[in-house]
Amino acid sequence: MSKYQTVNHQQLELLEREVSAKQPAKRVNIVSLKLVRESSVLYKERQIKSPEDAYKLLKLFLVEADREKFVVVCLDTKNQPTAINVCHVGSLNASIVHPREVFKSAILSNSASIIVAHNHPSSDPTPSREDIEVTKRLVEAGRIVGIELLDHLIVCEEKFVSLKEKGYI
Repeated sequence: MSKYQTVNHQQLELLEREVSAKQPAKRVNIVSLKLVRESSVLYKERQIKSPEDAYKLLKLFLVEADREKFVVVCLDTKNQPTAINVCHVGSLNASIVHPREVFKSAILSNSASIIVAHNHPSSDPTPSREDIEVTKRLVEAGRIVGIELLDHLIVCEEKFVSLKEKGYI
């Protein structure tokens, strides 16, 4: 720590004068993004090893919802959940999802991989064409940022569909 020194007010003024003498300065906002824990859930399995494990965890967040919710589960290298983010809340039968919103929490929590899920309030977990397209876009985005999409679940009260098991991932 001793090699790092605190910048004092005089040093900042000197730096400002040097910069303004050469070119007009531009003020830049410094933004800090942090994950904020809203609540926590006790997940006794500790590790997600199958779509059934993911369903047991995610139905707590999705089953009772009257609108479509899109959830991201961030996982470490041992497939242990580190964060769960409700990425989007949609309408009765649609949820618009953008890859940047899905991967934002994964990047901020240093995730190795993710599982995404959403509910169908109609209680029919059959994937729509849009569900399949979103999954393909997320797989590609995950390849680009280095965070693997392990599965996309469609969750209903008593049943679910794994898009990985259906061959879409």
